[in-house]
Amino acid sequence: MRHRFAGRKFGRNPKHQRALLRMLAVSLILTERDVEDYYDAKQAPKVKGRIITTIQKAKEVRPFVEKCVTIAKNALAAKAAADAMVPTRDRRSAEYKEWRKSEAWQEWNKVNAPVVAARRRLAQLLHDETAVKLLFDVVAPMFVDRQGGYTRILRLAKPRLGDAGTRAILEFVKNERKAEAVKPSFDAE
Repeated sequence: MRHRFAGRKFGRNPKHQRALLRMLAVSLILTERDVEDYYDAKQAPKVKGRIITTIQKAKEVRPFVEKCVTIAKNALAAKAAADAMVPTRDRRSAEYKEWRKSEAWQEWNKVNAPVVAARRRLAQLLHDETAVKLLFDVVAPMFVDRQGGYTRILRLAKPRLGDAGTRAILEFVKNERKAEAVKPSFDAE
């Protein structure tokens, strides 16, 4: 028995376990991309923010994804404050260059420091700059009003072909009211 041993091994060594969790988390985050961002439109997911994997892998990757979303979400307030301080001029303009030499830039740098730290932490965890950008631009703003529970696991009835593994859907929880408004009706015309 594995008393007091946390986590699942998945028949892999520790480096491969971490790589598996990282890969699943990045795959889930990258499903939030627009269709135009895919090399081939056929590769785009049918439903954004959803991947299908085994139930054990979904249960193991869920806390990792929630941690990443929390890090990005906590940095959003500092990002908004820092964005408000940046001048609207072009980076090559004289006004922008003067701003870079002023005390205002030093203040902006202090306000922006938590955002940079959060981006670096997520880059360290995920090893994917596109996923980090999507976390800050798309995923974290969806959950500004939510205190936790950003993902859900739905067990699928049909097992996986080949080894009959129990499959599950791991997806981001979105605003259900918006989803109901978009859902098509099947009323007879």
